[in-house]
Amino acid sequence: MSRATNAPASRRRRKRRLRLARGYYGARSRLFRTATESVDRAMKMSYEHRKLKKRDYRGMWIQRLSAACKLNNITYSRFMEGVIKAGVTLNRKMLSEIAIHDPEGFAKIVGMARAQQA
Repeated sequence: MSRATNAPASRRRRKRRLRLARGYYGARSRLFRTATESVDRAMKMSYEHRKLKKRDYRGMWIQRLSAACKLNNITYSRFMEGVIKAGVTLNRKMLSEIAIHDPEGFAKIVGMARAQQA
């Protein structure tokens, strides 16, 4: 009986990993072990950063809202308290878009928030 190797499967496995490392600098794109380590780290980071991206966006929307609230002489926390009490169902993303593109509309929302404060 002739000797059977695992050559086709292992070559396919190595090829797949090196294809993922395409574009990396130097040995990271050419040597299997280095490429594997680099790809594993990149995958881990991309998973983490997809989660962090959501946090970053929420922070950005809050900063935008805070700046718009200051222009309307109200603090961000008082604004959000009033908006929630007023029953406005817009999220921070939509509120920040309104603040940027429709300042008059945002001023009306601030008025609604202020009415709930009294």
